[in-house]
Amino acid sequence: VQVVESGGGLVQAGGSLRLSCTASGLNIGGFDMGWFRQAPGKEREGIACIEWIGTNTYYADSAKGRFTVSRDHAKNTLYLQMDSLKPEDTAMYYCAALYVGSCQAFSRTGVVYWGQGTQVTVSS
Repeated sequence: VQVVESGGGLVQAGGSLRLSCTASGLNIGGFDMGWFRQAPGKEREGIACIEWIGTNTYYADSAKGRFTVSRDHAKNTLYLQMDSLKPEDTAMYYCAALYVGSCQAFSRTGVVYWGQGTQVTVSS
């Protein structure tokens, strides 16, 4: 199983990025799928999650109104559209496949697979 994120980079404050997460050897349709991030010196935090059916999404307060999580079952891919980016969004962003039912709590103990991360840097 390999989970790979892409789409990170350097962007100015107020800009947008779209992260993608593709999985090989894994059908993401059987999992809740989430995005976590970890800034230097801080704990990894859940920011967006979409349930396995794809009808319910959950966001951390810091992401509400600016980030949108979606999934394409046909492409076996998860996305995170990030708009109105702020310097405090700078972090390594990780894709995660979670046990069904783990989404709402952003439960790290519910993570089955982690990606290797993609760096997002927002300049002021």
